[in-house]
Amino acid sequence: MSLAELTSAADRRRALEILDAAVAAGATAVRVAERMAISLRTLQRWRRQFAGDGDGGDRRRGSARHVAHRLSQQERQQILAVCNEPQYASLPPAQIVPALADQCEFVASESSFYRVLHAHQQVQRRGRARPPQEARPVPRRRADGPNQLWSWDITYLPTSVRGVWIPLPGGRRLEPQDRRLGRPRARGCPAGR
Repeated sequence: MSLAELTSAADRRRALEILDAAVAAGATAVRVAERMAISLRTLQRWRRQFAGDGDGGDRRRGSARHVAHRLSQQERQQILAVCNEPQYASLPPAQIVPALADQCEFVASESSFYRVLHAHQQVQRRGRARPPQEARPVPRRRADGPNQLWSWDITYLPTSVRGVWIPLPGGRRLEPQDRRLGRPRARGCPAGR
């Protein structure tokens, strides 16, 4: 259904009569079009459609192209039959087309398989394929003060000399509060290191 069919020819003719009467009474066409909530350009197009012996109907013809490589109904049914065979029922088209090619058989391209399956609502999970699982939430910990949360860390600590790092042996505990302040402090290390 085209947009032009939303307004019947009789309604268009009536709108043009209202426009002509208002313009004859001294109103501007722009103001009348605004009051009718129809653009002036649309009213001008409708007037051209009624010009001469025109009935004001929609004269667009639509696409007259014939697509030679479009799949026929028989080919679509063949794709559905192949996809619903027991050996291919659990496979996606990305695996069906190469399997058919190994047997020296070509039915259609992979994208055509997807297009036909989509038109028949068969693109969902095929066979035993499981739906994707939701990601598990990452556990969050919150420390509001010192000594509330401890973690193990294997890292190198920066020093005041550029490019010199102090290795922090595994198994040392760091307080997150000190790390946030930019001064990691390892428990069990001498104060000067």
